[in-house]
Amino acid sequence: MHQMTRARIAGLAALCALGIAVVAAATSAGATSPLSKVNHIVVIYEENHSFDNLYGGWEGVNGRASADAAHTTQVDQAGAPYACLKQMDVNLAAIPSTCTDPHGFSSAFKNTWYLIDPLIPPTAKTCPTPQKAFSFPNGVPDGQGLPGGCTRDLVHKFYQEQYQLNGGAQNRYMVGSDSAGMTMGVYDTKQLPVYKWLHSAKHPNYVIADDFFQAAFGGSFLNHQYLVAAQAPVDPNAPAAQHSQVDPAGFPNRTYPLYNPVPGATYKDSDFTVTCPAPSPNLACGNYAVNTMQPSNEPSGLFGDKLVLQTAPTIGDRLSSKNVDWSWYAGGWADAAGLTTDPGYTNGSGPSCTNPNHDPSAKYVYPECPDLVFQYHHQPFNYFANYSPGTPGRAHLQDEADMLKLLDASRKPNKCALKPVTFYKPLGEENDHPGYASTTNSELKLVHLLQFIEGGNCKKDTMVIVTYDEFGGQWDHVPPPGQGNNNGPHDQFGPGTRIPALIFAPGLKNSFSVDSKEHDTTSILATIEHRYGLAPLSTRDAAVSDLSSIWSAKVVTK
Repeated sequence: MHQMTRARIAGLAALCALGIAVVAAATSAGATSPLSKVNHIVVIYEENHSFDNLYGGWEGVNGRASADAAHTTQVDQAGAPYACLKQMDVNLAAIPSTCTDPHGFSSAFKNTWYLIDPLIPPTAKTCPTPQKAFSFPNGVPDGQGLPGGCTRDLVHKFYQEQYQLNGGAQNRYMVGSDSAGMTMGVYDTKQLPVYKWLHSAKHPNYVIADDFFQAAFGGSFLNHQYLVAAQAPVDPNAPAAQHSQVDPAGFPNRTYPLYNPVPGATYKDSDFTVTCPAPSPNLACGNYAVNTMQPSNEPSGLFGDKLVLQTAPTIGDRLSSKNVDWSWYAGGWADAAGLTTDPGYTNGSGPSCTNPNHDPSAKYVYPECPDLVFQYHHQPFNYFANYSPGTPGRAHLQDEADMLKLLDASRKPNKCALKPVTFYKPLGEENDHPGYASTTNSELKLVHLLQFIEGGNCKKDTMVIVTYDEFGGQWDHVPPPGQGNNNGPHDQFGPGTRIPALIFAPGLKNSFSVDSKEHDTTSILATIEHRYGLAPLSTRDAAVSDLSSIWSAKVVTK
């Protein structure tokens, strides 16, 4: 665990039709709804894990034990099963082979899911330092990094995921990935810090939503946009060179270890959807930004193209229009935005940046001193004109430390100082993202934060929603809505793979329940909208179910 992570965890431990829709929203939050008793909603947005990858071993859920072979066995482009899982992670590839595959590789892994922890345990020194966070595309060899049990990263992009889902068969995760067999790795759920805490004495009552999907196909950029705006960003004048190009199967990349490019096909893995008409009616096309782009507003990163300022309404706009206070809190925001008087600023009084983890690139000059693993595309409001520097809305974008101050103030008798709506994004090193963050270390940070909220005055009227932005390229056995079924609201943008969702709320009468009602990320927006009588932002959040189903979830005996 690197120095900044240890310090942050220690700090936490110490602190220990639209009109119809609006009518329905008001009804949902009426006097008979438990949602009406919620005065604070906290959304904790972690990174890049599918449900089966992380929570698939939790008792009572539709987990890995429920997965049949048809939704587990990985197949090639022609639909033929592989004999083995090809491994690209340097530490997994080094395990002596016991299986030979007719596709021309050998492996120690049969064609099914496997546990990561016994092979790369939390003690394994496989996590990169912030200075080398992106220097190891196939992972850090054990012993050459920091402890934490990090794995290599996996591709997680818009058209790739749709190919991987294979119409709900869930069986092309490996062939459609740059990391091949890493897609089938899962964690021993019962060894996760959050699982151990929620199975200890006097833990708070909680619900796991086991039919909760990422709102949109692909990666963090697009799903953060859906979290705040319920739709894909758009540039009416998107440059022609930035549109994706896919082969007849809808795949945009010719360089992956197991994907054989179609002769004569043109491939381009780019920012925007393919131009219209799409090669398939199931594929989104036009001027929609779906893969990682940088904000036009600062702070902004150095890689990728910049997206024009967005003007669509956001949940922040809706809340502000009703005078409902809210903030987006992010680890590392004060450093990145140069907020020298903020309690979260760690780079001294100048004239140069002093935090050893600051990005030394020439673009960043004191006081703007972003952390090397600060993720600009994880700050969705910064893409919108209403939250540009100098606007009134900018005040809603704050540092993690400002949230912790409010939680500290909540230790006073009978007081919860949290705002009515809180969004929280951890810093890169602590957000659970494969490749540069440790799952164990990130969960320790999460548990301390949850203990802080649930152990204080905020517990009595605060709903806390812990979820992940997207699947991180990892397998899950449950088909999303619209993938070979008509189970819930869906369109050409998603939902995508199932992701973990853990919820705490006042009035939960059972120690542990499982909510199997279908939801996606925009259900969080629907919950906020219904609680505060706000109009929906798009057809998606107007159609999904809110999270009030947690109060009637199935009780599980542990």
